[in-house]
Amino acid sequence: MSLRVGTSAGGTKNVGLAVERAVSQNSDELSYSTVESPGYVGTIYRMAQDQFNGGITDNNSLTKALDDRGSFAEKSVDEIPYYGFYAFPYSIYVVARNGTGIETFDDLAGKNVYPAEPGYSTRATTLDVWSQKPTKGIYDKMNIQNMGVGDAPGAMEEGRIDAAIAYGTPGAGYTGWVTEYDARVDVHYVEPTDALKQSIESYAGAGSSEISVDEWGMQQDIQTDQVFTWDLEVNYTFTPEASEDAVYELCRVVDEHNDAVNEAEQQFNDFESTSDMLGSARKRIPVHPGAAKYYKENDAWDDNLSVGK
Repeated sequence: MSLRVGTSAGGTKNVGLAVERAVSQNSDELSYSTVESPGYVGTIYRMAQDQFNGGITDNNSLTKALDDRGSFAEKSVDEIPYYGFYAFPYSIYVVARNGTGIETFDDLAGKNVYPAEPGYSTRATTLDVWSQKPTKGIYDKMNIQNMGVGDAPGAMEEGRIDAAIAYGTPGAGYTGWVTEYDARVDVHYVEPTDALKQSIESYAGAGSSEISVDEWGMQQDIQTDQVFTWDLEVNYTFTPEASEDAVYELCRVVDEHNDAVNEAEQQFNDFESTSDMLGSARKRIPVHPGAAKYYKENDAWDDNLSVGK
């Protein structure tokens, strides 16, 4: 039995390769191969076209596919993949350059704000959160910057960006361009308002967290003890046609040999229990029957969830 798993570049690919390695070391039954795919949205499209039977994608893209929003407004898909297990979060918050006078989210009105490069899922999720009521008024007054991530640290250094998102995976560090501006520019945490927290918590495509900077800090002191984040939740998903036995076996390997995956790639979730694998599951996104069988057999199933047909 085999799984071909569509995986976008960067940290996501590193996670996929770590899972592939764990499977090759700990399963005699499952053949797992990593297939390069163009981003989380592209992975959903390619799975709908049966180019591969597994894929790493995120809850925001899946929610948009269900609702025909974003890219899916112009080109919808007949089906979305079923949920398998939670792979990792990209947790996101805002920092501002020192000297800009920015202290809270409301102060971003009228400022040059960089929410990552166009096309990035972290950017899409950020703008989806900000553009809702009750934060839409502030968002509409921001000067959103559109450069590539390679140019952003220099633009911050030169004063052309006043505030930017910071993101990565708690416990594993920050993404590359964020570590670069952390090393080059003095920044501080931008405090969330109650309105921002409300927007985050009401948006179906994102999770939220409060994280101590002792667990996940920058190189510099960003003048806070903890950060409140909106989270892009990244999942392993599978087409309805993917073998139940193959998905079950992958869940078993990831659960029983979680340490092997973490040793190869720290970004992958460190599960304290089998039920943590369902940490990013959503009522609207059915769980693959093979995964559901594994959770039920291990007393980890959540009755609020549905099983795909």
